[in-house]
Amino acid sequence: MSATRQGVDAHALQWMLLLCVIWGLQQVAIKLAAPDMAPLVQVGLRSGIAAVLVALFMLWRRQPLTLGDGTLRAGLLVGTLFALEFFFVAEGLRHSSAAHIVVLLYTAPIFAALGLHLRLPSERLRPLQWLGIVLAFVGIVIAFAGGLLGPQVSSAMLLGDLFGLLAGMAWGALTVTVRCSRLSEAPAAKTLLYQLVCGCVWLLLAAWLAGQTAEIRFTPLVWGNLLFQSVGVAFASYLIWFWLLRRYLASGLGVFSFMTPLFGVLFGVLLLDERIDAFFIGGGLLVLLGISLVSADGWWRRQLG
Repeated sequence: MSATRQGVDAHALQWMLLLCVIWGLQQVAIKLAAPDMAPLVQVGLRSGIAAVLVALFMLWRRQPLTLGDGTLRAGLLVGTLFALEFFFVAEGLRHSSAAHIVVLLYTAPIFAALGLHLRLPSERLRPLQWLGIVLAFVGIVIAFAGGLLGPQVSSAMLLGDLFGLLAGMAWGALTVTVRCSRLSEAPAAKTLLYQLVCGCVWLLLAAWLAGQTAEIRFTPLVWGNLLFQSVGVAFASYLIWFWLLRRYLASGLGVFSFMTPLFGVLFGVLLLDERIDAFFIGGGLLVLLGISLVSADGWWRRQLG
């Protein structure tokens, strides 16, 4: 299969640009609708709607929905990690800015690379990737230093940023679980379905227990956001991403995926009037550089000869 994959061309670049815009906008859209519907409720409902769409897609493609293929245990674990990831995202958005959350969420490749390094001999980290991990963690320290040393110290924002980092760790653990289980051989849609079903159940339960389902107003903004989140993000964008991975080299696609945090920061500033301090800008750039060294190691080595 890998032999048939090709380098990134203009067609793939157009798709990646669209995906990065969608992914960069999702946290900003959740925060925009938060006054009318709590973020936990939003991500729980979008997971449920998207799960129905993915199940229908699998039936249309005649892909089996059976649980007897040995993937149930890993699927439930992956689904729980997915729910944990978006629990931290939703709670992080209640305390911190969308720009902070989207950058810290995308530290996931760092934690995934460390986990795979320990679990799979074929995923041993190279020197350039270790350099990327060091740069990323230095960037995280600098970004958090802004909340401690900046002119407006906010314990709430620090807590939100911590939730964003924990979301990245949960996403990284999810990636490791998929790679090291029977799900690595399962159809991508089935892996996604496990995540969405568990995400819907766990997140809505958490929202109910936290008392966040008491005040919900289905305004036009909320309806539009749910449509965007469930159909655009959780269903269509993920399936497009899996389709691209089947046709193009993952390292080439990975380089362009780092536009996502940049779009997230841009949308946060434009749509939410968020302010980004110098600490976070410097730290965020180091984080993105580190992530690119880890995830696109092959591309960097080719560029550096």
